[in-house]
Amino acid sequence: MSADCPLCEEALTHAAGGMSMGKGAVIAAAGIGAVAGRSLLGRLVSSPVVLFAAGVAVGYYGFKYRKEIAAAVAKGSDMGRDMVLNAKESLADLVEETRAGEAAPKE
Repeated sequence: MSADCPLCEEALTHAAGGMSMGKGAVIAAAGIGAVAGRSLLGRLVSSPVVLFAAGVAVGYYGFKYRKEIAAAVAKGSDMGRDMVLNAKESLADLVEETRAGEAAPKE
């Protein structure tokens, strides 16, 4: 997988709620995926030092972009709430139409 893969970057941007993750994160994600498949390097990835460094990096970027992350989570929860309300309204309309159809006199 190339680091300049526009499809990969678009998918990651879409998954992040429209925020660009940056090329560094794309390269890191591609690198970790390629490394995990190899035996010697797979053991390196699972070493405590590497996992600690990855945790520090995730914590750093999480703190650096905390406002954007909070905004994306709020937007996602609002979209979920709207979806549930629309589904509830559609279901109520469907039930009402069904009851009106049953109450209508049959010929």
